[in-house]
Amino acid sequence: MKPTGTDPRILSIAAEVAKSPEQNVPVILLKLKEIINSTPLGSSELKKIKQDIYCYDLIQYCLLVLSQDCSRIQGGWTTISQLTQILSHCCVGLEPGEDAEEFYNELLPSAAENFLILGRQLQTCFINAAKAEEKGELLHFFHIVTDSLFWLVGGHIELIQNVLQSDHFLHLLQADNVQIGSAVLMMLQNILQINSGDLLRIGGKALHSILDEVIFKLFSTSSPVMRSTATKLLLLMAESHQEILILLRQSACYKGLRRLLSKQETGTEVSKELRQLVSLLSPTVYQEVEEQKLHQAACLIQAYWKGFQTRKRLKKLPSAVIALQRSFRSKRTKMLLEINRKKEEEDLRLRLQLQRQRAMRLSRELRLNMLEIVHPGQVEKHNREMEEKSALIIQKHWRGYRERKNFRQQRQSLTEYKAAVTLQRAALKFLAKCRKKKKLFAPWRGLQELTDARRVELKQQVDDYVRRHSGSPMPDVVSRELHAQAQERLQHYFMGRALEERAQQHREALMAQISTNIEQLMKAPSLKEAEGKEPELFLSRSRPVATKAKQAHLTTLKHIQAPWWKKLGEESGDETDVLKDELIVELETLFIGGTKPP
Repeated sequence: MKPTGTDPRILSIAAEVAKSPEQNVPVILLKLKEIINSTPLGSSELKKIKQDIYCYDLIQYCLLVLSQDCSRIQGGWTTISQLTQILSHCCVGLEPGEDAEEFYNELLPSAAENFLILGRQLQTCFINAAKAEEKGELLHFFHIVTDSLFWLVGGHIELIQNVLQSDHFLHLLQADNVQIGSAVLMMLQNILQINSGDLLRIGGKALHSILDEVIFKLFSTSSPVMRSTATKLLLLMAESHQEILILLRQSACYKGLRRLLSKQETGTEVSKELRQLVSLLSPTVYQEVEEQKLHQAACLIQAYWKGFQTRKRLKKLPSAVIALQRSFRSKRTKMLLEINRKKEEEDLRLRLQLQRQRAMRLSRELRLNMLEIVHPGQVEKHNREMEEKSALIIQKHWRGYRERKNFRQQRQSLTEYKAAVTLQRAALKFLAKCRKKKKLFAPWRGLQELTDARRVELKQQVDDYVRRHSGSPMPDVVSRELHAQAQERLQHYFMGRALEERAQQHREALMAQISTNIEQLMKAPSLKEAEGKEPELFLSRSRPVATKAKQAHLTTLKHIQAPWWKKLGEESGDETDVLKDELIVELETLFIGGTKPP
């Protein structure tokens, strides 16, 4: 949200930046310096101007300009140095409001990093410069950039840790030039005077690097200014933090520091700060002996431990190398296979795309040829026929896809149904065979023995019957023929009795199936109320029944779709008769699952 009551000068600058080309933006941003300098320092008006500059993204424009190549900026290092002053003055004392998180976490660290990068670029240009005047100008610009960085860090002390941990700051600190090095040491001293507590929050590697560079500059340079600045800086760090003083006393890296400082003290005129530093680093004799013993013990422990670790690594080295080679080869093989697979997929995709393009081109050519052949009056009819054919093809493919999908979904239930039918058929066959064997191999029980009274009674009945039905006597030849015929018919009856029993069983099964189907049809819901797989229960597996049902359905549809004038001569009784006939045909051709006709 843009603030109200904005300074018109800031509005005009923002409008010029938005409309001007990229190369003119740095020169336009320099006008902000006049606005800031013309406002009293620490006044509420200056805070309002800084807030307006931030709200109209002019600070972000300054940051973007500083991140560009210096040779592309109009005005060169003069413009860059002034923009650093503008950026540092605008960021200090600014209240970002709703964008506070973005301002403190992104914009300020980015600005400090850009200042350090500009310092490194100026350092490189200063070293490569040949003329003294050019070196003086570059040194002046370097001082402006370092002062801007110090001003920014002084206003936001949370940036001190970011600056001290930066690799660009360490490179600036490692400069061999006396003037650049003294300026960097002076900036570091001023930063630590503001807040030296952040020195212990940085990593141990960065702290050691800073101490090494300060001590190196103390002993390597012959410039009294740099030596004095390095001495003051080292004294400030030792006095501010007891941990740094203990590190300078006990660390093996700085073991001879006190002796070197003492030599310089005896050989040259040493300032007051140098004597204070020597006194801080001079422990008692007892402390020196104890520290030496502790140092020797630590070295011995480290030697044993390092030797153990080295031997352990040497033992594991062959297996580790083999495992590394195996993993590298497997990974390389997988990568090659993946690359080949992607190539094959891409080739297949391209081939399919070419085939589709060729097919489309051929179809369009055929359509154009057909349009040339067809009479102009028949074009619309031809197009309508083509649309109908296309719709039929689409419908056919869609129905095929839908039926295949349904079949895949119902495959398990169909498999279970077929298995049940197979089991039923096998069980029925087995039971039939058992019944047949039972009848064939049944033992002969013989006739019941007759008592004498029963024999007399039966003989009496026979004599009475003969007396009542007396006839002509039958010759022996005729009697033998009748006896032979009776034996033949009896044999025929026993042979055909098994077939009749099987036929009777089949008829009973058919009647049971018919009664079951009729009961299901009577209890079945209507088609509107049917859900799920209920309609599939009434599908017949008999091909004649299915064919007859399809013919009856088509006949009914034709009858319903026929115009009314074709139904005038029909009577209601005809339909009923037809339905009864169809029902009789269907019942006669029913197929019982799991059994076969004899």
